[in-house]
Amino acid sequence: MAPSSKADKKGAADVGAWMFNVVTSVGIIIVNKALMATYGFSYATTLTGMHFATTTLMTGVLRWLGYIRASHLPFPELLKFVVFANFSIVGMNVSLMWNSVGFYQIAKLSIIPVSCLLEVLLDKIRYSRDTKLSIGVVLLGVGVCTVTDVSVNAKGFIAAFIAVWSTSLQQYYVHYLQRKYSLSSFNLLGHTAPSQAATLLLLGPFLDYWLTNKRIDTYDYNAVSVMFIVLSCIIAVGTNLSQFICIGRFTAVSFQVLGHMKTVLVLIMGFFFFGKDGLNLHVVLGMTIAVAGMIWYSNASSKPGGKERRSLSLPTSRQQKQSNLSESNEHDGKV
Repeated sequence: MAPSSKADKKGAADVGAWMFNVVTSVGIIIVNKALMATYGFSYATTLTGMHFATTTLMTGVLRWLGYIRASHLPFPELLKFVVFANFSIVGMNVSLMWNSVGFYQIAKLSIIPVSCLLEVLLDKIRYSRDTKLSIGVVLLGVGVCTVTDVSVNAKGFIAAFIAVWSTSLQQYYVHYLQRKYSLSSFNLLGHTAPSQAATLLLLGPFLDYWLTNKRIDTYDYNAVSVMFIVLSCIIAVGTNLSQFICIGRFTAVSFQVLGHMKTVLVLIMGFFFFGKDGLNLHVVLGMTIAVAGMIWYSNASSKPGGKERRSLSLPTSRQQKQSNLSESNEHDGKV
């Protein structure tokens, strides 16, 4: 009875973590779309810096209230994470500017096979045939939904290559650092958010000027646009936290595969909020294929042998792993 109850609680916590991530991610996309398209605030990198500054404030308050315990993350590990994370943000923005929307979407989809490769090489993960096929179905469905015109050039390909690998490494490192150093999602955010906020707020205005030829200090701020900026920052706290929770509880590959449910929801929300032009037969077909692939992946990867580790790659002690599990459940269960 006790093991069943424990499994039920874990299942409910897993569903709660996914729903938290889906709701905050879709919410921030809708808010940012309105902020940038309607109010002309096109400073994406600087806005991301504001997001991490707000997240830093949140983790500081939680630490002051005693909800986040003191923890240690070696500076070399922090530096690597921040480099990967910032290259991911900048790379995606530059890739979108230099490539067609179709190739940009293909680059985003390629994060999944790259993440699989990292898990196979670094964590010795082995995928079953059904798990591999289900990932392929998800990629096919999302591709049908989102990929239209496809054109590529040399500098755009380089930007996309950097964005894909840095994003995959950043998401792998979220899971890796939480396991190796017994960090909860709150702890890891508390270590990484200040550095990301500082670097992005420092470099963001210059990068945004290079990308858009617009200076953030000349933007015509008004009450409504400021309200949307604040709302975006508040939702981003949940988005950042839920990403760390989900990758910590699962893996970067599962986060990417099931995370494409957000792509489907964004397309549906866009249909209701921004007009009917984007929803047609091939988009509906793609969404159906993608959702079927996600369901197949969830079933296939949860079966024995669907996705298993051949050997442990992290030399953590039994005591450290038990401490990690209990602390992670304690903190993440409060979300």
